Amino acid sequence: MTTPSRAAPAAGALLLDAEALYRELQRGVEQLRTPQTRLVGITSGGAWLAGRLHIDLGLSGTAGVISSVMHRDDFAKRGLSGAGQQTQLDFDVNDSHLILLDDVLYTGRTIRAVLNELFDYGRPASVQLAVLVDRGGRELPVQAGFAAARVTLPASQSLELARDSAGRFSFKLEEA
Repeated sequence: MTTPSRAAPAAGALLLDAEALYRELQRGVEQLRTPQTRLVGITSGGAWLAGRLHIDLGLSGTAGVISSVMHRDDFAKRGLSGAGQQTQLDFDVNDSHLILLDDVLYTGRTIRAVLNELFDYGRPASVQLAVLVDRGGRELPVQAGFAAARVTLPASQSLELARDSAGRFSFKLEEA
């Protein structure tokens, strides 16, 4: 179950408890997954979430990591920005049931790019999307099967997941 929508206060004052939302995301992923489901996190925030969920849910193996950088529709503008962590899927994607994890869902363009990357590795049986925060503003018909929170932010603001050295999550809200 998702939490109700929240209007965003002034820049820098967004009050979202990333750790509480992580616990809600964990409950949502537990509801979505089956014993055959594999977790795949989108670099970087989604990969952090998938890695921690994988441990907290006591799953065997490792969570997959997927990058959108090679399939972005703004590649000519962005280049290889954010290309630090590349796709790593240590399992056969064909006929797999996947939960794709991301920190913030906004326009849907990253999800489109990630799905293109995913299909370069095979044809999964199913792909579900779970996100920490859905901020609306869709430009493509993409919807999360689970969102721990829904917020409304102006297009001039960006919301990004941060992780400290102990692995605890927080959010950064910045003017774009």
